Amino acid sequence: EEETHTAHRRQVLLFVSIFSLSSVFGQVTYSVPEEMTKGSLVGNIAQDLGLDVKRLKAGKARIYTEDNTEYIELDKDRGALLVKERIDREALCGQTTPCALHFQITLEEPIEFYIVTVEINDINDNAPSFKKDEMKFRISESAVIGAKFVLERAMDLDVGVNGLQSYSLKPTDNFNLKLQNQQDGSKKVEMVLQKQLDRETQEHLSLTLTATDGGDPQLSGTMRVEISVLDANDNAPVFTQELYKVTIVETAPKGTILNTVSAVDADEGSSGKVSYSITNTLDDVPVMFKIDEDSGVVSLTGNLDYEKSQHYEIHVQASDDGGLTDSCKIIVEVTDTNDNYPSINIMSKTNSISENSRPGTVVTIFNVQDPDSGENGKVTCHIEEHMPFLMKTTSKKFFSLVTDSELDREAASQYNITVTCSDEGVPSLSSSVTLTLQISDVNDNAPVFERSSYEAYIVENNTPGLSIFTVRARDADWNQNARVSYILEDSSVGVPVSSYVSVSADSGVIHAVRSFDYEQIKDFQFRVKAQDGGSPPLSSNVTVKILIQDQNDNPPQVLYPVQTGGSLVAEMVPRSADVGYLVTKVVAVDVDSGQNAWLSYKLQKATDRALFEVGLQNGEIRTIRQVTDKDAVKQRLTVIVEDNGHFPEVLSEFTDFTQDKEYNDNLTFYLVLALAVVSFLFITCLVVIISVKIYRWRQSRILYHSNLPVIPYYPPRYSDTLGTGTLQHVYNYEVCRTTDSRKSDCKFGRAGSQNVLIMDPSSTGTMQRIQSEKSILDEPDSPLEVRKL
Repeated sequence: EEETHTAHRRQVLLFVSIFSLSSVFGQVTYSVPEEMTKGSLVGNIAQDLGLDVKRLKAGKARIYTEDNTEYIELDKDRGALLVKERIDREALCGQTTPCALHFQITLEEPIEFYIVTVEINDINDNAPSFKKDEMKFRISESAVIGAKFVLERAMDLDVGVNGLQSYSLKPTDNFNLKLQNQQDGSKKVEMVLQKQLDRETQEHLSLTLTATDGGDPQLSGTMRVEISVLDANDNAPVFTQELYKVTIVETAPKGTILNTVSAVDADEGSSGKVSYSITNTLDDVPVMFKIDEDSGVVSLTGNLDYEKSQHYEIHVQASDDGGLTDSCKIIVEVTDTNDNYPSINIMSKTNSISENSRPGTVVTIFNVQDPDSGENGKVTCHIEEHMPFLMKTTSKKFFSLVTDSELDREAASQYNITVTCSDEGVPSLSSSVTLTLQISDVNDNAPVFERSSYEAYIVENNTPGLSIFTVRARDADWNQNARVSYILEDSSVGVPVSSYVSVSADSGVIHAVRSFDYEQIKDFQFRVKAQDGGSPPLSSNVTVKILIQDQNDNPPQVLYPVQTGGSLVAEMVPRSADVGYLVTKVVAVDVDSGQNAWLSYKLQKATDRALFEVGLQNGEIRTIRQVTDKDAVKQRLTVIVEDNGHFPEVLSEFTDFTQDKEYNDNLTFYLVLALAVVSFLFITCLVVIISVKIYRWRQSRILYHSNLPVIPYYPPRYSDTLGTGTLQHVYNYEVCRTTDSRKSDCKFGRAGSQNVLIMDPSSTGTMQRIQSEKSILDEPDSPLEVRKL
């Protein structure tokens, strides 16, 4: 029943208009009476704005008010506006009409807001009242007919027909009422003497002033008027002006003098002494101003604020001791000064925006308030220059921050946007607020390699799995979009490139899958793709060229003279050969390249080193002196062909380089001891050989002088094709050395790679092949034999 009764009392006026502005989507106006109970229905906002209730919930609909007072609340479930707090029109608007509540409803995703106005209609809930219960007058009996006495005006907080409508004064034997309309719409109440007073007949009069409003039911208020009749004072004070006008700035300090009023009383003595007073009762004039009762000087006692009140009317009464009065009015106009800073309120904002957002995307909506008037209240907002954003004015007090150009997170991942709002006063006042906006990343950058192409070198005979080098690519994006993976792309190198190399997907390190042979492949190239982790992924390619470097892993090969196994090669040299006679030429090749294939020829061993020499570069074997009869018939020469390369040091896989110092000291001791023993044995053998030589020489001398027959002695493997001459023994020494005192490996020394050529003449003058049970390196004393003719 209460809800039905409320529905009968409530009248709703609905006005909906669609704005062409980019962010204001509509305006609706409701009209409701004051004093409605909490929870009463104001209107179905969802239906009136054409919105779905689901949209209110999803858009986080909320009410925004400029002064943060909420009389109306939003029921999102019903899409209705309800009374949240008791609405007292008189407390809210005073005498101002019409009275309305203004607020906005904002939605998010997308950002929208609507302007709502609720007009508050007055009900007759206030009776007229007087500030005083009674007024006392002292009126001389000599008061003339028509004398006026100003009565206190009644106050009714209601407006319109519910406000104060009429006055009545009873009894009306001596006085009647005179109502005079004022410029502010109020009425000046005066009690006019219509019948001469007679103190001797009636010394005291008691009247009742009644004020009545026009409501239904009609309400009223009363005040007693007590009149004391005095003896003759027949002249009332008279103001020199009925109206005074004063202009004052709102920043005027307390104590500022506005004006001085003056009234003249023709009586003399105490009857002619005038006192001044302010008679305002309905407003705050008595608080803001005061008047000196003797001089009539009006001064400021309060703080003026143009934004609260721009106009004051001061009612001044002049009275003498006989109770005669007169009145005047002072109009005070307050002028505005620029004393209020703009107030910036953020209605809705976005903390993060994608870098691919289109220009014109709304980032934040502001409401800016400046209570000053005129130019002092006009506000403009701007942001810093050289930023991809723009401030737009959506309505009188609303601004929106939108994107003005394309965004690039790689250029700027965050913006600190300072919004400054300034009024047009002099001097101008401004306020600012700083917004932090994050730019979220999209995958718009492909990985970029540090170089346009790569070249890398690797020495042949490498270990499979060896790291060759690293390719690197950078991606300007962020997080997953910048995570780079490396992929090997097959190329046309005859076989799949994956059988040659592999690439680490995370680090870009390229490894050799196999051991390379320079003599089989000298270089190859392939492509590596760098791909990011975005969706969809972006990628780029780079060409990689691998160059194989030669290693001295092939010994020289002798092409001429042709030698099979360990056979000897025989050459014939006439005894008449001159100096420089070409015995033969050794021709060899090396399949390696560069300095590893530069060959040199050396005479390692010879029966007589003073007879032959080998060309270092061309391998030609020539005589270096004239052949004599004393020279042995057979000359054995050992020629070494070696390249100019260097063998890589091969260390045992199980060699321990961290052996302790005690082991190293012991090994050194044994090596020194072995060297001493070998040296001793060598010297001993040398002494024995020399002794044997001397002994044989002495025996031969004895035999020579004794004329004994000579029995020739042929040493092993001796061949004398001509039956004359004796071939001396060839002594070959093989040296054993260690490459590292910490290792037990023993290696035969040779400079670089080498081949040994052995030559031996046959008895018939043709070349014979003598098979050897051992290799050339195992039997280095195998000679190249040269037979003299």
